[in-house]
Amino acid sequence: MEAPVNAAAGLRAVILAGGRGTRLRPFTVNFPKPLMPLGDKPIIDVLLRYLVRQGITDVTLTVGHLKELIKAYFLNAPPLCPSCRISFVDEETPTGTAGSLASVAGLSETFLVMNGDVLTDLNLHELVAFHRGRRAVLTVATHVRRLKVDFGVLDFNDEYRIRHYHEKPEQVHHVSMGIYVYEPAVLHYIEPGRYLDFPDLVLRLIQHGETVCAFPTECLWLDIGRPDDYVRAQDIYTQQQETIERV
Repeated sequence: MEAPVNAAAGLRAVILAGGRGTRLRPFTVNFPKPLMPLGDKPIIDVLLRYLVRQGITDVTLTVGHLKELIKAYFLNAPPLCPSCRISFVDEETPTGTAGSLASVAGLSETFLVMNGDVLTDLNLHELVAFHRGRRAVLTVATHVRRLKVDFGVLDFNDEYRIRHYHEKPEQVHHVSMGIYVYEPAVLHYIEPGRYLDFPDLVLRLIQHGETVCAFPTECLWLDIGRPDDYVRAQDIYTQQQETIERV
């Protein structure tokens, strides 16, 4: 198996940056979510720096909502590094978090896909090595989320007799981080021009007997599309700005 130290270096990455950012409204009504600021830089800039630090310099952004503003930013922003190549795929009509990949040309080798609204220090080399070691066609990076129910929860039978009482229980879930490793074979399950969200793609692959794996991790991860996580991300960025911005 390829050594984790450089397993992701040189891979191509696709960043899904075409969403409307409905969870951050009203800020994203007239402003694209990828340009929402973390400190003095937009989220997409922070994410690209994260990729470059791990040796990933060929990045495609799928854009839709307010795409002209996103393109204008990159037209005027200085390049992150001499070898960094950024391209765009325009979606005139949304085709979903998986369907948009059918519009990206040249995905002929293992590639990474990421949502454009994550702040993380996930080691992509370890993720890719894990993926290859299990011969998966798709691997989903996962994180633990604990959900506290602020009420007493009752279990009762058909006769309304209470069988158990759970006082403010905590539910533990393994959730998708919005970071994936794909093999090109997955693209055979995505029909060009047809809407397909990522959960439906996962179910389709499983139904066809393909190997889809989860990669559990305890790394830093925030879904910046959520208002609470966005506020936390601002604090983390302020405290670790020098490290986060380093290329």
